Amino acid sequence: MKAPHILIIFLLFFACLIANADENKQYKLQNAFPKLSFDNPVDLQHAGDGTNRIFVVSQKGLIYVFKNTSSVKSAKFFLDIRDKVKYGSELGLLGLAFHPDYKNNGYFYVNYTASDPLRSVIARYTVRPKNRNSANKNSERILLEVNQPYSNHNGGQLAFGTDGYLYIALGDGGSGGDPQNNGQNRSSLLGKILRIDANCTSGNKNYCIPPENPFAGNTQGYKEEIYAYGLRNPWRFSFDPVTGWLWTGDVGQDDWEEIDIIEKGKNYGWRIMEGNHCYNPSSDCNTSGLTLPIWEYGHEDRGNCSITGGYVYRGAKFSELYGKYIYGDYCSGRIWALSYDGTNTATNTLLLKEDIEISSFGIDEDNEIYICDLNGKIYKLAYKE
Repeated sequence: MKAPHILIIFLLFFACLIANADENKQYKLQNAFPKLSFDNPVDLQHAGDGTNRIFVVSQKGLIYVFKNTSSVKSAKFFLDIRDKVKYGSELGLLGLAFHPDYKNNGYFYVNYTASDPLRSVIARYTVRPKNRNSANKNSERILLEVNQPYSNHNGGQLAFGTDGYLYIALGDGGSGGDPQNNGQNRSSLLGKILRIDANCTSGNKNYCIPPENPFAGNTQGYKEEIYAYGLRNPWRFSFDPVTGWLWTGDVGQDDWEEIDIIEKGKNYGWRIMEGNHCYNPSSDCNTSGLTLPIWEYGHEDRGNCSITGGYVYRGAKFSELYGKYIYGDYCSGRIWALSYDGTNTATNTLLLKEDIEISSFGIDEDNEIYICDLNGKIYKLAYKE
């Protein structure tokens, strides 16, 4: 009668060993495309069209396209708008998103900075119907232009939500400490996550305001494009396809980096707060009405300085990471996995540290994660042997 119980105990013990082994996996970065190198890669996307291609955005104004295989020998120019893009420091071509129906309509969207006046431009382009590896440069259709008072904190991310709307990240306009208080000013588009309907036009705008937007139809002069506000420089957001949550890494001022889950109409605190800490003394640290981050980390820890938001892992290669938010720090080269269920306090695990400048994360059609190094290479996660 005791043998079955002993067997059950043994099986449970063996399962625990396996689970602990998974949790203690050690990781490294592996050059995903050893024969390729890029000029200042700042974004990596796929088109969602079943072609298994990778698109890499160069800050200088180029988009490269190539087959997603480690043996690929060359990449083609998908789009070259270097003559339109104001490039340097935090300026440049900063974001790319493909229309959910890209396979049929060939539409994709970019976020870049232009000069005279300095501004962020959100524009739509169209692929050439007879050459799916080349976009028609002359097809530009500008949706939105936002003047930038300074050269930094431009945001740059674009992504379509499951609702079919286009989401846009804009920083607070730059300088230091948000001198114009744009983050808290709902009459400005700066320091916000915007949401627009790119499938229609309204008046002289090449987009419409989703009627569910928090300030749609308001009479206070608030910008109707605003989805959420109180952000400093949201450098990379992404949607988790399972939960629908919108994860954002918001770059801090001097001391704290933060991770937010963005919800409609909420105020994420900048410049009243930097992370969970008072930034602007004149506000008396009044946190009423603010949504504080689910996670923060400081600069005092050996070289951290600027968060690069990532993705919730939904691939198949690393089962122990499934459902965890993978993100990094641009300066220190650290990559972490954050666990958060919406109820309990988040827990954070360091996966690795490498001597690279993490400019962005990306995923392929299989939801496997890639890491862009501003110095030119694209990496992927691998186990240490």
